[in-house]
Amino acid sequence: MSFKQISAGGVVYRKKAGQLQIQLITDRYGKISFAKGKREGGETIEQTALREIREETGIIGRIDQPVDIIAYTYHHPKYGDIQKEVHYYLVESEGGTLRPQTEEIRSVAWYEPLVAWERQCNDGYDNNDFILEKALKLLGVNF
Repeated sequence: MSFKQISAGGVVYRKKAGQLQIQLITDRYGKISFAKGKREGGETIEQTALREIREETGIIGRIDQPVDIIAYTYHHPKYGDIQKEVHYYLVESEGGTLRPQTEEIRSVAWYEPLVAWERQCNDGYDNNDFILEKALKLLGVNF
């Protein structure tokens, strides 16, 4: 028997003084990532993404469009193999106060797009590379 788990999150961006900035979190393991989390009962996948971004980073966002889905299987000691899907969206920051939910993540910050890409390549999860690459392309960033 295998379980399926749906999570959602986003590549959050903002324009500050005309400059594009990308939000990255440092997760509890010290890796660069994006705010995301498990779907709760009755939520749409989009609602999950926006709630998790707000809970983990303090930022209120608006979904622009889907980026992509990462699917993988991991082993849970109690439930066995879990099929996991993480739905990522391109999310524009509309407000809120940047503050990490320290129970879940270590830190959150804004980065220039190419600095965000460099951090992802050096300290992020390999399966997130194409998520950030696709998000940056959707935002018109050439690199």
